[in-house]
Amino acid sequence: MARSDNISGIQTLFQPITAGDITFPNRVWMAPLTRSRSAADGNEQTALHALYYAQRAGAGLIVSEATQISQQGQGYAWTPGIHSDAQVDSWKLVTDAVHDAGGRIFCQLWHVGAVSHPVFQPGGKAPVSSSAWTPKGEAFVGDLLPDGPTVPHEEARALTRDEIDSVIEDYRHAARHAAKAGFDGVELHAANGYLIDQFMRSGVNSRTDEFGGSLENRLRLLGMVIEALSEELPAGRIGVRLTPIGGAGGSHDEKPEETYPAAAKLLSGRGLAYLHVVRATDHGGADGERSDGDAILKDMRANFDGAFIANGNLSPEDAIRWIAEDRADAVAFGRQFISNPDLPARIAQGGPYNEPDYDTFYGGGAHGYVDYPALGAVNDPLPVK
Repeated sequence: MARSDNISGIQTLFQPITAGDITFPNRVWMAPLTRSRSAADGNEQTALHALYYAQRAGAGLIVSEATQISQQGQGYAWTPGIHSDAQVDSWKLVTDAVHDAGGRIFCQLWHVGAVSHPVFQPGGKAPVSSSAWTPKGEAFVGDLLPDGPTVPHEEARALTRDEIDSVIEDYRHAARHAAKAGFDGVELHAANGYLIDQFMRSGVNSRTDEFGGSLENRLRLLGMVIEALSEELPAGRIGVRLTPIGGAGGSHDEKPEETYPAAAKLLSGRGLAYLHVVRATDHGGADGERSDGDAILKDMRANFDGAFIANGNLSPEDAIRWIAEDRADAVAFGRQFISNPDLPARIAQGGPYNEPDYDTFYGGGAHGYVDYPALGAVNDPLPVK
């Protein structure tokens, strides 16, 4: 990526922002980025992860890679969990490193729902969802199956009413564990066609009980999970991520222009830290739906009373404009943070920017993970084991 000659208004991105209980030093936030490098035995983090996150501590806020709340919630090989004591201890390496480097980090709480495979499920059972549904595409199982690394998704079954209560308890337990692991807060992953989104989206949810049918019912699980998290953590340390358009498995909603502003309104008035919304982009989309995506974001912002964080192929110049036009309070950057560990410093001086190595995004070790150079020198504050 070439150096930008336009740094006019760049100071906009470096104004502090108070979101919930925390004042963040800048508006250049790091989006959650699945990198598939957790220890295969136990889905734990290592010193390598501590280095990776510490290198990026200049972000106003780091949102961790998606982290499963239970074994049932896993859908991809080599992704981390937050449900076992060993996982909590492993995450302490990361949070301590980020805090020692002056940063702040939230844990993104994740349940993939149907976008899984029996190889990840306790007892080899079918994945679960709002309704019986088979996601499009393939599950990334790594080396867990001889036909891998990807295999077709299998049909998920509908959660029973009692199982829904159990899932809510899993979210509660994960929030408690995130606090023990030293995270500054949590972000509820209610986006990208995963479990909570599978309840919200009319194209997936065909239930006839209190969790299906009407928009109010389809949003019920979202509200109940937020209530549970708020009983474990201060509301001002909880964020939520939503995606009006696009997501894994080809899920969709028939009226996203109604569903997602309503979700934003449901989340308002609860004292939450922020709402983090992903725009429809050329790199995502369900069944080609991308039209009027930014108009939906505008309505979501109008319906939410906390900080509004935008994400989705926004350049630094786009971020300045969105904040200046009051379309967002901060912007979360994804791929730019992969290849530029010191992205805020680079933005502040208009570049230059490292080019990303797409071949090393998922899986592997240190290469393509912690060896991108920072300005002046490789940023290497911690030993790699």
